Amino acid sequence: MLPWIPVNEPILKQKELEYVTECISSGWISSAGHFIEDFEREWASYCGMKYGLAMSNGTVALQAAIGCLGLKPGDHVLIPSFTIISCALAVIYNGGIPVLIDCDPDTWCIDVKQLENKIEDIIKDGKLKAIMPVHIYGHPVDMDPILAISKKYGLIVIEDAAEAHGAEYLLGRNTEKPTWRRCGGMAHLSAFSFYANKLITTGEGGMVLTNDPFYAERLLSLRNLCFNKKRRFHHEELGYNFRMTNIQAAIGLAQVERIEEIVAKKRYIGQYYRERLKEIPCIKLPVEREWAKQVYWMYGIVLDENVNMNANEFAEILKKHNIETRPFFLGIHEQPVFHKMGLFTGEHLPVTERIARKGLYLPSGLTLNESQIDYVTEVIKKVLL
Repeated sequence: MLPWIPVNEPILKQKELEYVTECISSGWISSAGHFIEDFEREWASYCGMKYGLAMSNGTVALQAAIGCLGLKPGDHVLIPSFTIISCALAVIYNGGIPVLIDCDPDTWCIDVKQLENKIEDIIKDGKLKAIMPVHIYGHPVDMDPILAISKKYGLIVIEDAAEAHGAEYLLGRNTEKPTWRRCGGMAHLSAFSFYANKLITTGEGGMVLTNDPFYAERLLSLRNLCFNKKRRFHHEELGYNFRMTNIQAAIGLAQVERIEEIVAKKRYIGQYYRERLKEIPCIKLPVEREWAKQVYWMYGIVLDENVNMNANEFAEILKKHNIETRPFFLGIHEQPVFHKMGLFTGEHLPVTERIARKGLYLPSGLTLNESQIDYVTEVIKKVLL
């Protein structure tokens, strides 16, 4: 039996240490310093966007992005149910109402085929404001239909690209000039997390990207307590302290400088897993659509219904073999806290419910090596075959 194999470990190298040391030596350790501006500029450029606004974490990045929309009571925002609770919180904290969509059974991203019918039901009240596609576990959402619907109904699109650093989508694939675009570079606003398990990490941290100077200015104000430009401690509206520190940005910038290496390693891990698990008939593996370049942020598997255990039971077996896993998201519509608020009661989203019961993800961090993956896959085969 191999030693404990964690679900994720970040890799921090000499450049991160050098940049952090510069912060400490210079005294620029708080929410000002050139590393913040450098990180914002480089990440926005990498994703093909004009403006980057660093935030203290990915959850508040979503909250700030939604905050740009000026939601009014009763305004609706379409989001997937199969995602982290942060997506719903961002809408609710801004006074909006999340409207939930089931996920695609193969990509696990929002099912774009269900959007139009849901929209037609909502716009009778004239209160639909935005769509939030979430790129799940490293695979892009099918963005062409999302953007077409956005244009048709005049909706704002906010990409949650927290789990898809460096993933790419073939935009306009049915046109004469399809173009590969990176996730986080296709919407009016996009939000990233740089939590410790992400491809680029700052420990905690996030960022919002946009091409719109109005949104950029709005985000700059919201993250910094809405200080008045003419008089600092004069406030005409309420903002937040969502600032990132220079130290965090220094860590992130060092990793952006080797992003291609990081993406290549994650794709290799995902493909290595696939080769060793593809012959197991009772599990579903991550896909990669022809219009997507996925980064396997986490390598998820879903047990078939005929497997006589759920994901939690399977995880306990793997744990006894020193293999750490994580369960799939529990759907937003099944969260008890929202039921207490009178939200989503009675909603039934079958794909989200099934993969929440039967799905988990395996060790997927950048420190993972072939011998560890070989061990993990051999244990899975012994348990399931």
